[in-house]
Amino acid sequence: MKATRILFVALTVLCLTACVSQKKIVYFQGSESVYSSPQAIPQSYRMAIQPADRISLSITCSEPKLLAGFASNVTFGTNEAVTTSSGGNKEIYTGYTVDKDGYVTLPMIGKLKAQGKTEEEFATTVEKAIIAAGIVNDPQVTVKYTNARVSVLGAVNRPGTIALNSQRTSVLDVLAAAGDISDNGLKTNLQLYREVDGKREMYVLDLTQADIFNSPAFYVQQNDVIYVSPNKAAGVKNSPFFTFWGASASIASVVISLTSLIIALTR
Repeated sequence: MKATRILFVALTVLCLTACVSQKKIVYFQGSESVYSSPQAIPQSYRMAIQPADRISLSITCSEPKLLAGFASNVTFGTNEAVTTSSGGNKEIYTGYTVDKDGYVTLPMIGKLKAQGKTEEEFATTVEKAIIAAGIVNDPQVTVKYTNARVSVLGAVNRPGTIALNSQRTSVLDVLAAAGDISDNGLKTNLQLYREVDGKREMYVLDLTQADIFNSPAFYVQQNDVIYVSPNKAAGVKNSPFFTFWGASASIASVVISLTSLIIALTR
């Protein structure tokens, strides 16, 4: 009877422990009820150009004088230019760093405000400036980031810098590129640091909750820093005390096993 009670208590504790641990490790809990019907995706992944960003401009037109004008103003070590010819059109790629005031200085055009604009918005600004300057009437401009990235630190399997190849990159995409959160990571306390208009903001994300999809930090922006906190078990596991007792327990286990084997053989 006593043995039955002990077994019952042990199973109860085991079940409770399993439930608690599951709540800490399962992603998007409650999503079955929240997303039982289709939900509109918030279009909040606008990634705006900021000072110190590096951007490339691809300018295509049917007039060769555009290529000559831009190429003659390229400075090695500052801008990079590659010209191509396809179907009679002239195309030039240049790279520029946005200055501390948020401006980009373009050859034959001058200073243009880039800060706060998306790639598409700044491309439109450049096209209008080219037309207004009387350079050509049919410019087609494409703007792309060349150094957009986020940093992932803490309890992930591959911490480091992740390049952003799309404006619509979520924190889940970044964590996947970093090899996901490690077994020692705390999924309920992700800290995301972001610079907005010269100020630093912090967001706390809980990956175990389904409402993470509505967070303003769900879609990352260039220069974001994500830190994944380690859980308490990681601190204990890596402590010298735990290491000492873990090694001692292993040695004791081997000694007990050998002793039991010797006793069994001598009977």
